[in-house]
Amino acid sequence: MPKKLRLTGDADADKLLSEDPFALLTGMLLDQQIAMETAFIGPKKIADRMDGFDVRKIAESDLDEFVELCVTPPAIHRYGGSMARRVHALANHIVEHYDGKTDRIWKQGKPDGKEVLRRLKELPGYGDQKARIFLALLGKQRGVQPEGWRDAAGAYGEEGSRRSIADVVSPETLAEVRAFKKAAKAAAKN
Repeated sequence: MPKKLRLTGDADADKLLSEDPFALLTGMLLDQQIAMETAFIGPKKIADRMDGFDVRKIAESDLDEFVELCVTPPAIHRYGGSMARRVHALANHIVEHYDGKTDRIWKQGKPDGKEVLRRLKELPGYGDQKARIFLALLGKQRGVQPEGWRDAAGAYGEEGSRRSIADVVSPETLAEVRAFKKAAKAAAKN
């Protein structure tokens, strides 16, 4: 993968996200109802407690023990139990459908952007919006740019946008994305 991600403000967490596609996929899974950077630190918390971050190790772990590991303070999410179950289900899906190799989602069979989006939407815990944001993150920051990826990502794929975690490359862009989200939320209330 190309350049080092700067999503969390935590060098070790960002290193894990940059080097492990399943960690990045997990961070995106956790990105709901908590601060973006907190969500993407979640994989590092899991790695610290499991002596490394490994999709197979997570998938093969006892579900109740994994949940307990994830809810132990500081929990991986404000809804630690339910999110731990989702991470476990995601790991099982990656092992079952992609032989534990997360990057096969965007590499296997040289898929176009629509196909990568379809595969992302099949993941446990991934709906349309989360899948589009992750596709934009892959395209904008990971160099994963299958044909038609910007169209498939929708507005999240727009160059220069500040809509989501896909656009966070510094503390300044994080603030810009937060401002965009706050404005969008206020507009939705009116």
